Amino acid sequence: MIRWRLFSARSWPVLEGVGCWTPLARVFPRPGRFLPQHASPRLLSVSCADCTKHQEPPRKKLLSEKKLKRHFVDHRRVLVRGGRGGDGVSCFHSEPRKEFGGPDGGDGGYGGHVILRVDRQVKSLSSVLSQYQGFDGGAGGRKNCFGRSGAVLYIQVPVGTLVKEGNKVLADLSHPGDEFIAALGGAGGKGNRFFLANSNRAPTTCTPGQPGQERVLFLELKTVAHAGLVGFPNAGKSSLLRAISNARPTVASYPFTTLNPHVGVVHCEDHQQIAVADIPGIVRGAHQNRGLGLTFLRHIERCPFLLFVLDLSVPEPWTQLDDLKYELEQYREGLSERPHAVVANKVDLPQARARLPQLQARLGREAIALSAATGENLEGLLLHLKELHDDHVAAELERGRQPLRW
Repeated sequence: MIRWRLFSARSWPVLEGVGCWTPLARVFPRPGRFLPQHASPRLLSVSCADCTKHQEPPRKKLLSEKKLKRHFVDHRRVLVRGGRGGDGVSCFHSEPRKEFGGPDGGDGGYGGHVILRVDRQVKSLSSVLSQYQGFDGGAGGRKNCFGRSGAVLYIQVPVGTLVKEGNKVLADLSHPGDEFIAALGGAGGKGNRFFLANSNRAPTTCTPGQPGQERVLFLELKTVAHAGLVGFPNAGKSSLLRAISNARPTVASYPFTTLNPHVGVVHCEDHQQIAVADIPGIVRGAHQNRGLGLTFLRHIERCPFLLFVLDLSVPEPWTQLDDLKYELEQYREGLSERPHAVVANKVDLPQARARLPQLQARLGREAIALSAATGENLEGLLLHLKELHDDHVAAELERGRQPLRW
């Protein structure tokens, strides 16, 4: 009794949580000796399955659909299936005093289509699921009644969505209200009334509904805006967008880069609206997928004119313009030659204002010197932005195209 009392008081915490029971005789090989605080590894065995479980390397968990909606998503892989058509029916007309009524089985309804529709309220592809199944059609009925066709399933996508199947571009949804049939619904089956002929007055044949079209589509979002703010991280693009529009991208007093593109609308006096996109910071080697890389370079393709934002507070700010143009040209030929304006930001700092004459001399053209933090010379930027927009509208009308309107 004394021995068990000592074992339960001193040695029970050592064996707590162990999934195997050890006899008392093996724990105490000799009378009068007690189990030490550090038990032998041979007494506490662990199964091989547990060892294998703990030795597996940790894997990166994929984001669930619920968590994915919290992030900005600009590319998605979607599996779409059209609705299945309804089955045809084989039946014969039955009526008093009419013995041979003939076949009256109706056809099945068509399956519902799956259609991509542009919605202005949708700003990202995060709300697009990975799979979509269209609505099935109803089966046919008696008295030559056709089955109900499946309802159309609409998928709301943002403006500027590019639809691809493999390497082939199927549609470019760049205007509000644009639609694209992603998957066709299946045809309905035929009832036995369809097979009625002079050679076969009582057919019993009916066909089932056809399955809907199944495709794997790749959706790619390219931000649609009139002007794109292009610059290196911490150049003040987000602060500039907050100053000229109602957009509220995140800014702070410490250096960091924006991870999501933001679009702000500038209201002009003649009731025109100019959309300006804040493209996340580009770094040297972005065309080689460094930094954010190719993730956001494609958002510049939709912008007809650009605003290169330079940071005057760094030494030799004129080299930033050459580096930015080089990255754009390496990504897509002719992208850096679009109409643009050079914006010299942070002119409120003394060292930045001292570098302004050198920048003007290096560029050989006048740069728009301003301060997004204090609002200095924002009127000059808005006037130049209006001139670029008017030139773009005039060029589009000459080509017979309708310019983008917000």
